[in-house]
Parts: sequence; structure tokens; C-alpha cells
Amino acid sequence: MLRVVLLLLTGTLAAGSAQPGSKNTTKPNILFIVADDLGWNDVGWHNPDVKTPVLDQLAQEGVILDQSYVNYVCTPSRTAFMTGYFPYHVGTQHLVIFPWQASAVPSNFTFLPEKLKGLGYATHMVGKWHLGMCNWKYTPTYRGFDSFYGYYNGAEDYYTHVVATGLDLRDDKEVVKTKNGQYGTYFFTDRVVDIVEKHPADTPLFLYLPFQNVHQPLQVPKRFEDIYATVQNENRRTLLGMVSAMDEAVGNVTMAMKNAGLWDNTLVIFTTDNGGWIAASGNNFPLRGGKTTLWEGGTRGVAFAHGKMLQKTGYTNNEMIHAVDWFPTILAAAGGTADAGIDGVSQLDTIMSGKPSPRTEFVYNIDDVSTSKQGAIRVGDYKLIEGFAGTPDGWIRPDNLTDSPADSEDPANGTWLFNLKDDPTEHHNLADTMPDKLKEMQARLAEYRKSLVPAIDPPPDPKSFPQLWGGAWSPGWC
Repeated sequence: MLRVVLLLLTGTLAAGSAQPGSKNTTKPNILFIVADDLGWNDVGWHNPDVKTPVLDQLAQEGVILDQSYVNYVCTPSRTAFMTGYFPYHVGTQHLVIFPWQASAVPSNFTFLPEKLKGLGYATHMVGKWHLGMCNWKYTPTYRGFDSFYGYYNGAEDYYTHVVATGLDLRDDKEVVKTKNGQYGTYFFTDRVVDIVEKHPADTPLFLYLPFQNVHQPLQVPKRFEDIYATVQNENRRTLLGMVSAMDEAVGNVTMAMKNAGLWDNTLVIFTTDNGGWIAASGNNFPLRGGKTTLWEGGTRGVAFAHGKMLQKTGYTNNEMIHAVDWFPTILAAAGGTADAGIDGVSQLDTIMSGKPSPRTEFVYNIDDVSTSKQGAIRVGDYKLIEGFAGTPDGWIRPDNLTDSPADSEDPANGTWLFNLKDDPTEHHNLADTMPDKLKEMQARLAEYRKSLVPAIDPPPDPKSFPQLWGGAWSPGWC
């Protein structure tokens, strides 16, 4: 197979002369896997009770990224992945895009696959979009993907493929009506395998695989639930089965890439889009909070990188990485560069050889919508939250795997200052005892606020209703 050489001076991957049997003569293939709502304590390398042998092996053979941050819910993180901008600079910082909203990432933002196509990549997407669909120009094949097989919105039924009252399943632009009763993870994986098997040998491949698992509704074939027969809580048992179903799917994809001769020249990036949702039996122990919150349990995500081109492997990296960084990092791996002015920075040297991260601070979120006005940043070891931190679900104990009740002593609104190096579980609010540091952090947050783009959050539009579009959520009404 092709030996890929790391050019440390430029932070890019480049190929030497092709070796016998090589399936790629120029650039690395890139497999970007995004799990949905996967909790910190819902993977085998953090919790041995979770059965994820494929993901565990990939993580342990590669580099586990233990300070990799994402946003608090789906749409903001996917915005960061695809644009390299903090969501508050795009207008997608407030919750998620709902199917009845005339909302999307504005078309003046260039998406990652558009940049990769310019570098000669074939670009394919299988899974969840959640970045807007009211107009065709906002959908995947108009934003750089050669093909799309998946769904536009969130919280889709795994068997009926319905979101709210409408079918949401597409093969490129065509509605798919033949999969009712079939488990989505199965046929999504089949499509990925088909793409890999048909991929031309002389073209580098970018494969974006944003899984449906493990977002609610909690649904999985019984054989995966049976792996966790000793887990008494039904919802928790189902969610763990969904994690293992995803693990099996990743194994099938990696096997297909090996069989096609692509694997030895593939860089894998794996991340969740946000923390586990405690109300849906996700578990982020020992971190505080979960999805929908700005606590670490909602924003510090499980992640790893894998590939034979990595120079340093088999360890846990604690360098600061944010979701916006994957855009320039993937471009650098492909031999390109991101445009000046984006929020992301390339972490290629960090994941390749363990060099210090170029990032020293980031924005968790800034949102001025009155119902959830909030701002949160990290600078060095310190974290500041002002305003709405999220639903006050407190801490989750290892034996508390059901819905976590609101903690009356953990208010949703306030001001919090933490030293995450000394207090990664956010037990000790330093706002009163470190007034000078608090003022310093508040001044930095105020600087970030100056570039806030108002949230795109329109009311429901009746033109969107699937009854007007043959029963499916469809573009063309905004």
C-alpha cells in the first residue's frame, strides 16, 4: 500500500510514488464519522461495561482525543464541522433547525465537501444532515456532496423513517418509500459499503458518515439489546444496544475499505456531535450535565483519530480541540488550506504527532434569544458560563441510568467560573472567590459577543407541512 509521508513543515499529508497494489496515488482517503448524542461514559474505552470492540480498537490503535469539544446540540456542531465557524458567527447557535422552519446555514458559507471537491476528492454523505432543507440550495448535493443517502432533520424513527408527521428519507433528491420496517442503521451501512466497493482507484475519497445512532427514539434490533441482558433499566438497555449496533456498522465499513484496498491510506476522524442526552438514558459520568447544556457533559465529546499515517499512536491526547477545527484539519490532511478568517485552526500536527494544540481558547456558545440567553467560553484552564447553562440535570451517578431529575440546588441561570484542570467535573464555582479572574473572563466574553450574528429562529411556516408535499418533508417552500 501507499506509504503516506507527514510533511511537518506544512502540516499536510502528501503521497510519495505509488506502491504496488496502491488504490490511491495522491491523497489520503478521509472517513469522518459523527455519532449522534453519544455520551462520555457510553464507549468502551471509558466504560468497560459498554461493548464497542471495533471503536475501542480503532481508538486504542490511534489517538484518543480527551479534550475534544463540540457544541451542546446537533445543528450547532454540524455547522462547525461543515463551515469551520462557531455557530454564533453563522446564526445557528439557538437550539436546532426544525423541519417546519425556513432556516438553514446561509449559502454564503462554503462547506467542507465543496473545498475538498476542489482538491480532487469524491465526496459522499450517508446519514443525518440537520443543516437546513427548506430550499434545494441548502441540501447536501447542492453543498458539495456528490451523493447523499439519508435524512434532512432530527429525531427520525429508525423503522418508519418519519419525523413528526412526515417521511424523511432521500436518495440524492428522491424520496425513498421502500424502507418502512427496515432498521435505518442497516441500510445506511449497506449504502456506505456500496460506495466504497464502487469507488474509483485513482480518486481520493471523502466519506462523511453522520450516524443516526444513538439519538432518540430509542430503537434497536433485539439481538443488540440482548448483549446487555443484565441491565435492568429498559431505556438504558436499548440505548446501549444502539451503541453496539453503531459499533458493528463501523466494523462493516472498515472491513469494506480494507477489502477495497483503501484502508491503509485512510485517515479516520470519529467524534460525537454533543454529549449524551440524560433524558434519553445517555451517560456522561463523571462529567456534569449532558446534551442541551453548556456543562462539560454536554460539550466535551468522545473522539479519536486513526490511520497508518499517524506518527504517534496508542495514547490519550489532552490538547484542546474544538469542532470548528475539523474543517481546516481535514483540508490540511487533503493538501489544502482553509480561508483566512474562519474560527477553526488546523490540528493536523496535534493528531499526527502529538504537538501542542494551536488553540488556547474557544466559545462554547453565545445566544441572545430571550428564552435562553447565554454565553460561555474557555480560556486556558478556566471556563466561564453566564446566563442559561441548560436544563439543570446536575450530575449523573454510575448507578443512576434513568432520567435525571432537575436538581433544585443547581439553578439553570447564573454565573459560574471553573478551573477545569483542577475541577473537570465542575463542582466548585469560583465566581465569588476569584473576582479578578471573573472580570478578566467576562471582559473576554464581551469581546466575543461583539461579533455575534443574530440567531436564525423563524416561527413555523405552514408551507412546510408534509401533507402539501406528498407526505414527505421536502425542499422548495422558502
